[in-house]
Amino acid sequence: MRTLIDASLARTRTMVTLLLFLLVAGVHTYLTIPKESDPDITIPVIYVSVSHEGISPEDAERLLVRPVEQELRSIEGIKEMTATASEGHASVTLEFNVGVDLDQAMADVREAVDLVKPRLPDDSDEPTVNEVTFANMQPVLSIALYGDVSERAIVRVARELQETLEGFKQVLEVDIAGDRDDVVEIIVEPLLLESYGLDQQDIFNLVARNNRVVAAGYVDTGYGRFSVKVPSVFETVQDVLTLPIKIDGSRVVTVADVAEVRRSFKDPESFARLDGKPAVVLDVKKRAGENIIETVELVKAVMAEAQQTAIWPQALQVKYTWDGSEDVRLMLTDLQNNILSAILLVVIVIIAILGARTAFLVGVSIPGSFLTGLVVLSLAGLTINIVVLFSLIMAVGLLVDGAIVVTEYADRRMREGIKRTQAFREAAHRMAWPIIASTATTLAAFAPLLFGRGSPANLWDTCR
Repeated sequence: MRTLIDASLARTRTMVTLLLFLLVAGVHTYLTIPKESDPDITIPVIYVSVSHEGISPEDAERLLVRPVEQELRSIEGIKEMTATASEGHASVTLEFNVGVDLDQAMADVREAVDLVKPRLPDDSDEPTVNEVTFANMQPVLSIALYGDVSERAIVRVARELQETLEGFKQVLEVDIAGDRDDVVEIIVEPLLLESYGLDQQDIFNLVARNNRVVAAGYVDTGYGRFSVKVPSVFETVQDVLTLPIKIDGSRVVTVADVAEVRRSFKDPESFARLDGKPAVVLDVKKRAGENIIETVELVKAVMAEAQQTAIWPQALQVKYTWDGSEDVRLMLTDLQNNILSAILLVVIVIIAILGARTAFLVGVSIPGSFLTGLVVLSLAGLTINIVVLFSLIMAVGLLVDGAIVVTEYADRRMREGIKRTQAFREAAHRMAWPIIASTATTLAAFAPLLFGRGSPANLWDTCR
């Protein structure tokens, strides 16, 4: 320690240059480092979800849960497996031991799910594998689209915005609340059906058999082999209306002769309303490690640009019902105010007691240490969040104490007639280990948190 102090004092120009470099690098880092509300904590939980419309909880347990459980139980590192079966849905939640490579675990789960797919019922939806993270649990921005516009127009705009926003690397995903799946309704006229000797089952079977892609095998030409398929998927309502049902004499009876076909939506499972009007809400979720302020500004810029296009309905209004960047901006403002207040108060007190020289040195140490800490955080791949900001505010006391002790001792030695360089060298030699010991005892109080057992999510919830 003594050698390091002597080497630093002997190279004053180098130390001043290094200080200026750290200040400039710290300011640049503060402006560019990703900022978010909550830290991106890795949660060792992965869940598999399977949907099957109309299946009972008992059948879901037997046909969906059990095959998935049997395939997943062979994965290494699983701490606990929990399954849930409900009406039309089944899920299996896997909690892994802390320290397990979640990327490898995710790959193993996906591979196991691919193996179990052939054993699931044919009508079941595609199983989905999801990783639980703080990044995809809370949206950073909620956008409500509402107004005196038809529901189909609002949904169309919402889906176009979803596709556009998900194309940016800052956006993880965009969920649409209040959206409904498209369906085609075929409203049959019973009297017309009876007049042609038909029933509703004939219409149902006809539509079901024609709306599919038929695989017709392959053709081997001797020079190569290629597959053959017969596409017969409906693309427009007109395709359904012109579908032939039967031949009545010399006339071909089509669906348009016995039924009305129109586009509609499935029955709603949830509702979104704003100011008493139906609305569609876009929940924008940020990708982990991205700057929440830049992400929100990007989304708002895209929304403003979309409102200027010709396809935007004039009566469609936009309202931001939730903006997560406001909390981050408030925290950053509080940090800046606390730093400036700390510097001002410390300088005033020290000028009154110890003099201007000591006050200047202590005042420089506070922002210098903060900015240096931000550089270290950026190099470590961390972000600015509520935990980091709280830690920086707590560190003000430690910085002020150490700086005051050293500068006060040096000032006292200079009043005794010792030269300034020698006084500060002696102060650094005498006070280095006491300051290190004092800081270490404060940090030791938080050391048990480094050895906490269990899920980091549980530890984070306890801290909050």
